[in-house]
Amino acid sequence: MTERRDFLVELGTEELPPKALLRLSHSFRDELVRGLASSHLDHGEVSAYATPRRLAVLVEDLLLRQPDQRFERRGPAVSAAFDAAGKPTQAALGFARSCGVEVDALQRLETDKGAWLVHRGVQPGAPAAELLPGLVQQALDRLPIPKRMRWGSGRSEFVRPVHWLVMFLGEEVVPASVLGVESGNRTYGHRFHAPAPITLRNPREYRARLAEEGRVIVDFAERRERVRSQVEAAASAAGGKAVLDDELLDEVTALVEWPVAIAGRFEEKFLEVPPEALISSMQGHQRYFPVRDADGRLLPVFIAVANIESRQPELVRQGNERVIRPRLADAAFFWEQDRKRPLADRIEQQRSVVFQQQLGSVYAKTERVVALCRWLAERLGADVALAERAGWLSRCDLYTEMVGEFPELQGIMGRYYATHDGEPAEVAVALDELYQPRFAGDDVPASTLGQILAIADRADTLIGIFAIGREPTGDRDPFALRRAALGMMRTLIERELDVDLQALLQAAAELLPDELEAGKRVEQVFDFCLERLRVYYTDQGVATELYDAVAALRPSQPLDFHHRLQACRAFVQLPEAEALAAANKRIRNILRRADTDIPDAVDPQALQDAAERALHQAVEEAAVEVAPLLAEHRYESALTRLAQLRGPVDHFFDEVMVMADDARLRSNRLALLQRLENLFLRIADISRLPGS
Repeated sequence: MTERRDFLVELGTEELPPKALLRLSHSFRDELVRGLASSHLDHGEVSAYATPRRLAVLVEDLLLRQPDQRFERRGPAVSAAFDAAGKPTQAALGFARSCGVEVDALQRLETDKGAWLVHRGVQPGAPAAELLPGLVQQALDRLPIPKRMRWGSGRSEFVRPVHWLVMFLGEEVVPASVLGVESGNRTYGHRFHAPAPITLRNPREYRARLAEEGRVIVDFAERRERVRSQVEAAASAAGGKAVLDDELLDEVTALVEWPVAIAGRFEEKFLEVPPEALISSMQGHQRYFPVRDADGRLLPVFIAVANIESRQPELVRQGNERVIRPRLADAAFFWEQDRKRPLADRIEQQRSVVFQQQLGSVYAKTERVVALCRWLAERLGADVALAERAGWLSRCDLYTEMVGEFPELQGIMGRYYATHDGEPAEVAVALDELYQPRFAGDDVPASTLGQILAIADRADTLIGIFAIGREPTGDRDPFALRRAALGMMRTLIERELDVDLQALLQAAAELLPDELEAGKRVEQVFDFCLERLRVYYTDQGVATELYDAVAALRPSQPLDFHHRLQACRAFVQLPEAEALAAANKRIRNILRRADTDIPDAVDPQALQDAAERALHQAVEEAAVEVAPLLAEHRYESALTRLAQLRGPVDHFFDEVMVMADDARLRSNRLALLQRLENLFLRIADISRLPGS
């Protein structure tokens, strides 16, 4: 039986970047697993561990030696390997020499193209202990570290200085030097609770002994759960419920090895500041967890997570309270100062700020957004004056002290300041909704004014950035245009807005400087937006063929696109769908190969066979019935009616020769097929649907 042992590697470092810790840990594990696979070292379960001061991977049941590998190396053709007398040529001698054997030891391989000399043998597997140092180094070299650093007098580079290295295979240390540090069997616990070295005896005891003796919870998920449960318990004891942001939870977990949650308080006067500002200050600056009451109101309480179990927790609490007070005082000061000037006073400030060199100032962009808000409001029946007002104020909060300190509050503070200034409530809400959706899965704007403002702003950005030739390429998207396009398309569809996207983009292009010739980019931006729809529907589990069937028609209204797609989703569930999709594909091929001009209309007098007369009658009856359905965008009902054509279509192809010798007969039958195809094409290209 092949021998196996557990393998542990731990890299001890100075404090690692908290926001990158989890990614580094997963990458270290994944790269090491890849290396083991390429070396044919089979193994069992693999676990990654990470704390602020270490990255570790435990590989269970690792093979102690690579399996022997059979190999076959082909040499020269036999005809070139021996001369007329049967003596080996230089080609054969050289090949044998390179293989380390005599010519007599070579074998022959017979193929369809002749016989060849080959050298066959077995490559003994190398011990895992000899391979592991290189595999660990290779994995560390491949970690996603944007900027590596050096330390001391050595030339090793890593994200942080390295202080110790554990490499255990079974109960034996794997001799190695990685990043300038020699491997051993000693790890270290908590910097303050257990600074003395801990000598390990085998890999499996690593996690338990660090927790028991070293006061370190090495498993990130376990530590995260402990942080979460302690924070929730501390908040509950304080009479509220913690605001648990996943990113903050990950970051705090990456900052501590032995978490201890402590509740603190701040003065109630700070609650006069908008809660979003207080939460941003607590989460962003101090990495504290805010606390709300049962009604969702912010309490003057926060939960801090210490990396030490203090004998005097009251002093730790007081220290955190002292630290948070000036932060909240800053937020209160910004709130007070910003309200001394109405938002509208900041419109002129935008003239001196460049939005983009070729696209002009922020003021110029605001002017364009206002014009597009007017364009949209007129078409959607909204209040034009309010839409324009929202456009003018849309970027004013960017010039407030609060948003300058907390950029994530843009829009949110605009709503608060607009409300304070006495602006119409619809305008204040729109300033907040401008930035929705803020992240994947976020809601799109709910108010009509917010929808108008969000769409107008994104349309101007999209056409403007494309006009200056800065569209996304590959993974690069510095202006977040993919997100902007998807947000705009989601808003148009999910809020059921009848807006012609091509007309909107054309209107946006006409507002840009003439020298940019933005009108030439409208089709490109339109296609870009349609591709964002592909992602949108794919994420919902919609088959690519369904999307392609509708996209082939390039509907200019995203909402209309959506209705057509939903109709196709229903259509493919019908028993007639597969046959009709195949028939349409057949029709498409016939029409494409036709070497004659196809008449625009069918001549009923030229119909001869009963099958073609029946199809013509069925098509004309269907056309009359679906016309009002198409006018009302009732595409699902229209396709359901067209599904009834399956019988006449099948009968036609069974009985009728389309490409008849008689030119007049052939042209008329092609016209009938074209009439049938065009009927379906008023909804989608069903020849692209599944089953075709």
